[in-house]
Amino acid sequence: MRVLLRLHVLDRVAIGLLAAGLLCLATGLLPTGSAADAMTRIAPLLAFLGTVIVLAELTSRAEVFDVVAARVARAGRGSYAALFLLCVAFASVTTIALNLDTTAVLLTPVMLALAARVGIAAVPLAMTTVWLANTASLLLPVSNLTNLLAADRVALSPLGLAGRMWAPQLAAVVVTMACLWAFYWRRGRRGDGSSGTGEDLGRAEAAGGVPSRVGAPSGGPGAARADDLRAGGADRYLPPEVHRPADPVLFRACGLACAGFLLAILVADVELWIASATAAAVAVTAFAVRRRSVLRLSLVPWRLLVMVPGMFLVVETVNANGLHDLLASAVGHDGGLWGLFRAAAVGGGLSNVLNNLPVYLAGEAAVPLGNHDQLLALLIGTNVGPVVTPWASLATLLWYERCHAYGVRVPVARLMGTGAVLAVAAVTASVAALALTG
Repeated sequence: MRVLLRLHVLDRVAIGLLAAGLLCLATGLLPTGSAADAMTRIAPLLAFLGTVIVLAELTSRAEVFDVVAARVARAGRGSYAALFLLCVAFASVTTIALNLDTTAVLLTPVMLALAARVGIAAVPLAMTTVWLANTASLLLPVSNLTNLLAADRVALSPLGLAGRMWAPQLAAVVVTMACLWAFYWRRGRRGDGSSGTGEDLGRAEAAGGVPSRVGAPSGGPGAARADDLRAGGADRYLPPEVHRPADPVLFRACGLACAGFLLAILVADVELWIASATAAAVAVTAFAVRRRSVLRLSLVPWRLLVMVPGMFLVVETVNANGLHDLLASAVGHDGGLWGLFRAAAVGGGLSNVLNNLPVYLAGEAAVPLGNHDQLLALLIGTNVGPVVTPWASLATLLWYERCHAYGVRVPVARLMGTGAVLAVAAVTASVAALALTG
């Protein structure tokens, strides 16, 4: 009992979910066949999760993210507004062209390192990553696993899906930008000293307002003082010098591993878990030769590897015992405007209670076969809506894990409050855009 009490709350949630899922299986509430199908479906996902987080952690230790962060900060030329637009574009393009989970893992450390580089709170940059990882994932099949399932159901090619979803995607990104600026980026909110009462929400537990270690030990190359980075005005910052990694060999090895991972999934169409496992093996080998002490079991994201199977087992149990009927009743059969908003609201609402992937899978079966726009509205709800709770999407869980690893604490009440505003506004705007361009 004492061991459980010492665990992080999310560790206790993960263990509880797995225990509940196994209990459902043992008591017969969850049929063995359904459990086997669920585990078969998520096995590649678990392999991807485990290996891509190891890759991200080792890449961070090699200071690859510090170098990228410094270049982004220099590209902003000292303007916070320009930096904001660069970060939005960076996160959006990464999510659209790659995958929202990849964005959460690989881009979050870049953003956190960038916060230290430009002397503002970490949370505005962290929130830019997690919100756009979700809301910018509508355009292409590769952007989100749910998109692959939806494109297959409505028989749309990548270009066909993009042609149907460009307007909802644009609406979602524009609303996200407005919410990011209003809640986190505007003067007095970004924690850059522009206001005496400005909130420094990105404070690490013992770092005094700006993370002292983002991709490097405290006081090392990744550390930066906010006072040294700000230029003479509240709306300006001093662009940092070019960052040079302490170990160029590790830097090159991990940088090439990440580049190879991205090329493999973009050009060669290699499965995500195979690409991430291969890249992680390259990074592990490099550290085994150059800095063996970094390699330890804590690099593996045990919490997520326990939570995800438990979550799927629990949702499969609920689905087998009435969730399908409930979803069919809630979504309805109306393919008109009201039906689109109903499907999106159900998808977004349940995603924040459970998780968007199992909710989409269950909701897809509840949408009539011919109601393609209603299915796309459900997709909008399950992609754009899961920004309220930390477990609403796998990308949010990955992002939360990365923030926790870097000592960045996002107040849960603020995360949920601002996320609720974004979810309602972005889903509404995206569904309206879908209806107008249909």
